[in-house]
Amino acid sequence: MAASSFPALHFPSSSSQKLSTRLPASPNRCKGRSLSAHPIITATISEKPYISQPPAPPLTAAVAPEKPSKFPVRKVPGDYGLPLIGPWKDRQDYFYNQGRDEFFKSRILKYQSTVFRTNMPPGPLISFNPNVVVLLDGKSFPALFDTDKVEKKDLFTGTYMPSTDLTGGYRTLSFLDPSEPNHAKLKKLMFFLLSHRRDHVIPEFHNSYTELFESMEKELATKGKAGFSSANDQAAFNFLARSFYGADPKDTRLGSDGPKLVSKWVLFHLHPLLILGLPRPIEDGILHTFSLPPFLIKKDYQRLYDFFYQNSTPVLDQAEKLGISRDEACHNLVFATCFNSFGGLKIFFPNMLKWVGRAGVKLHTELAQEIRSAIKSNGGNVTMAAMENMPLMKSVVYEALRIEPPVPSQYAKAKRDFVIESHDAAFQIKEGEMLYGFQPFATKDPKIFDRAEEFVPTRFVGEEGEKLLKHVLWSNGPENATPTLNNKQCAGKDFVVLASRLLLVELFRRYDSFDIEVAASPLGASVTITSLKRASF
Repeated sequence: MAASSFPALHFPSSSSQKLSTRLPASPNRCKGRSLSAHPIITATISEKPYISQPPAPPLTAAVAPEKPSKFPVRKVPGDYGLPLIGPWKDRQDYFYNQGRDEFFKSRILKYQSTVFRTNMPPGPLISFNPNVVVLLDGKSFPALFDTDKVEKKDLFTGTYMPSTDLTGGYRTLSFLDPSEPNHAKLKKLMFFLLSHRRDHVIPEFHNSYTELFESMEKELATKGKAGFSSANDQAAFNFLARSFYGADPKDTRLGSDGPKLVSKWVLFHLHPLLILGLPRPIEDGILHTFSLPPFLIKKDYQRLYDFFYQNSTPVLDQAEKLGISRDEACHNLVFATCFNSFGGLKIFFPNMLKWVGRAGVKLHTELAQEIRSAIKSNGGNVTMAAMENMPLMKSVVYEALRIEPPVPSQYAKAKRDFVIESHDAAFQIKEGEMLYGFQPFATKDPKIFDRAEEFVPTRFVGEEGEKLLKHVLWSNGPENATPTLNNKQCAGKDFVVLASRLLLVELFRRYDSFDIEVAASPLGASVTITSLKRASF
């Protein structure tokens, strides 16, 4: 599970497949493309959802000398203000006075730089070291992935770490740096989780989301609209439980309570970073200043733990073979499945539907035609091979991951002094300094992507589109890279891509088009379906 930050959740822990890509080293800008012609995307996911990681280089490998920068090295602009006052003021700007995006845009203009110093929330009294160097362009951002230069220990949620009382007293995989011995053991366990029931992923997705669409049709018929986001929560939880663990929650003591319990538990981790719409004195004075006590969620968490412990015997057996106790393994399974995977599907699926819904009937028709034709050519079955013949659908998923990445924030701490480059400057980073990257700015960098602020469905179609995949960074690494034991890239990176493709496949094999309403939500978008046009061809 890659170290990353929020509000938006990382996806690891899911049945995964290996992406094989051919990408040149130089960045190429996306040219506008017609929707009428769709050359094949040759970046593919293998026929079986499985991760096979290459041998990891030894952690003691010598550090290669840095190439000298072509730019003069300058001082990082910006400052942190007075102790306590500076972090508090920046928090007010970030959450209330300016808002997140304007907070960053205003400082880019002020310092005439995409690299600068500021404080990141929450600050005191939750985090006593909120000082960061911010990276807001596609060239400097990848420094956050370089484990030779940076470490990720206890940085998953940012400048603070939630109490381990929320996870049974253990630091789970997401909070471990690759240099820590337990990291490799636990990531191996996640690879096993992703692979051991891989044949169940596609059929269980179909079953879970067929239930979702049928319930939405009934709700539309009676109420004239149907909430996708809440229905997706239940479908996503059912899908993960059925595909990974062979357990249907409704047949257990957990029933349909899983999504509700997960959401409450995640709130205890992430409340310092969320806007919940409460009165400002309560929200900022309490939720952004003090950590909620873990004992308040203990009983709810125990119900989740018991469900996973009772239904993960093969995975827990494998954990013992790797030298991990069953208890520690189970707490990691809860975190990986509920926080990482469920949290990711909860956020990304509504966001993707938002962009596809807004794109309109023309895109919907082309997706429906492509998806149905590929399935028909594959004997009427949805398989990995069939989806490889859906270049437009694949590009749409990548574009949604680019324009609104589900993991917007990344943190890392410099292991040593080094120089970082933006497109037009070089900056000296000192050992121990905290680096922060806001990914939506990096993945909408106009010096890398043409029409960077637009949702371009065909952006990643064909050879030119494939060259841009290395700038899609949602998984705590480039899309053309592979999760390994020695990096922090999301173990379930390719599973997330697969699940996202399956959502579009299930949607457009069933419907010609759909209409939506979108509202704000503390995590992602809240999507309501206002019409569904059943398949007519």
